[in-house]
Amino acid sequence: MSSSTRPPFRPSRRSLLRGAAALGALPLLPGIARADTRADTWPSRPVKFVVPFAAGGTTDILARLVAQKMSEEYGQQFVVENKAGAGGNIAAEFVAKAEPDGYTFIVGTPGTHAINQFVFKTLAYDQVKDIAPVIIIAKVPNLFSVTNALPVKSVAELIAYAK
Repeated sequence: MSSSTRPPFRPSRRSLLRGAAALGALPLLPGIARADTRADTWPSRPVKFVVPFAAGGTTDILARLVAQKMSEEYGQQFVVENKAGAGGNIAAEFVAKAEPDGYTFIVGTPGTHAINQFVFKTLAYDQVKDIAPVIIIAKVPNLFSVTNALPVKSVAELIAYAK
């Protein structure tokens, strides 16, 4: 199936392979994210990956792949908890207010970490001060599209048309 006929919500094989490759970097996670004073025993209890969307999407699938690999690697339960709503803000706020002990992570997206601050008048969290990036799981290309009936072929043409 060519990329021009692939549905926009379906991740490409390349994106999934990039995500799988990122799994190889997972052993770095506890060294980077460790906040527990008993660092040599991390994880000593289940670790939560909070996904800011409903189950079944790309973010959820990648989180579950990472959680499975981490559970196997560390012999401790890594669980995915979906907290959908408000463009990811519900999940981001939950993680920002969680105990900073290295047991609650958000599987963030550009929305929760960059875009929402410009879309919502107020946020209950500061994406820079309250949430620290740990690892990139995957890079997924985004696309900007308009109906073929619109007489534009570029972003510049769209802006000019809109004006």
